Amino acid sequence: MSRAADLPAARRRYVTVCVLYWLPLGLTIAPLILLLTERGLSLAAIAGCLAAHSLTAAALELPTGGLSDVVGRRVVLAAAGVSNLAALVLVALGTAAWQLALGMALIGAGRALSSGPAEAWYVDTVHARSGPGAELRTGLARGAAATSAALAGGTLLGGALPWLLGLGPDLGARLSAATSGLALPLSWPLLLGAAVEVVFVLYVLTALREPPRPAATLRDVLRGVPATVAGGLRLGGRDALVRRVLLSAAAAGSALAVVELLTPGRTAALTGAPESGAVLFAALACAGFACSAIGSHLAPLTARLAGGGQRAVVAGLAASAGGLFLLAATAVSTGMAAAVLGAAGFGLVYLGRGAAGPSENELLHRRVEGSGRATALSVQSLALQLSAALTGSIAGLLPPGPLPWLLGGVAMLAGALLWVDRGPHAAAPSAADGPAPPVGAVTGDGPSRDGP
Repeated sequence: MSRAADLPAARRRYVTVCVLYWLPLGLTIAPLILLLTERGLSLAAIAGCLAAHSLTAAALELPTGGLSDVVGRRVVLAAAGVSNLAALVLVALGTAAWQLALGMALIGAGRALSSGPAEAWYVDTVHARSGPGAELRTGLARGAAATSAALAGGTLLGGALPWLLGLGPDLGARLSAATSGLALPLSWPLLLGAAVEVVFVLYVLTALREPPRPAATLRDVLRGVPATVAGGLRLGGRDALVRRVLLSAAAAGSALAVVELLTPGRTAALTGAPESGAVLFAALACAGFACSAIGSHLAPLTARLAGGGQRAVVAGLAASAGGLFLLAATAVSTGMAAAVLGAAGFGLVYLGRGAAGPSENELLHRRVEGSGRATALSVQSLALQLSAALTGSIAGLLPPGPLPWLLGGVAMLAGALLWVDRGPHAAAPSAADGPAPPVGAVTGDGPSRDGP
């Protein structure tokens, strides 16, 4: 087979890896908060579990990127799958708070391990077969589309499965009784995700071939970690624009943490039952992914209409803040009008964030050299994760009502104000109105970091 003919195969493998990795995580989106509630955790305890996830991902974000460069993409991706497999089983069947917190921490470890290796494998493969000038955009775009599709499909299935198990003879209740309450109806989407993780690990180990690397000892790996972390943390101190990008990511992390923590309980209260609440939240999460995709697609037009990339960031983040304020205004209201306005606010949060993200990244890539680009994206993700952990913990301690939503709205509005009146470049149109690369897979990491 010619080298040119190998490229479609590499693209298919990359897309398959994206689907197999993100589908299990999509299955957890709708039932997770409700499952933790059914296990008896308070909102503050749930916020602590989410913080365990975010802090673990943040702590490992930079070191695991270097690990992938040293020991290889395939090994690190397989480790991410194993970590997620253990986590999903633990959260699905765990009953003690420490078991659930450990499971969430393992999901965070899997998120950090998966941040970048799949995309790096694809780029390495294309460069090895077609040279450094090879076209990458098509494959990366298909990977991003596959990630969004897997998250959307997983969210719908994860929300519908507990509801379907409750129909007719109530198979969910029978399975729960047969397992002495270990496997609740809300547990089964996570167990299905664990089965997919097995397929993911086997596929990665067999399909992602890469050239052998020089042997590296544990001491060699650990020696480079402090330098990598220090270099990444210095990025924001050298350049004011990079610092604003990082602070905007932190603002987004705060806002998204509030939305992810509070929305499942709000949908359950609206429908009157956790299973039907999971179905409604699944529909909302899918709508959120769609709004984020639309916002990203419209980002070049937003920049042209706003008069530049920085003004587009202001508009996008301000719109997202407006969505959170709308959710706050309807937090204690009932009735169809409040539900419709709340859903509109939810969509606006993700539409605005999607519109701002590409312009933020385009500005970031202009100021960061290629040798430090991956590190810059890791630091951006790190800022989002740390802020999400802190704000989620605070929101979990606040009394129910508008106040937690206002916390997220104020954080996002502060992020928008960072970009107001920042000198002559703020009004200058962007030289590159095309879409910028996504954060991570967040964006080795995909839309999941900025998604619902």
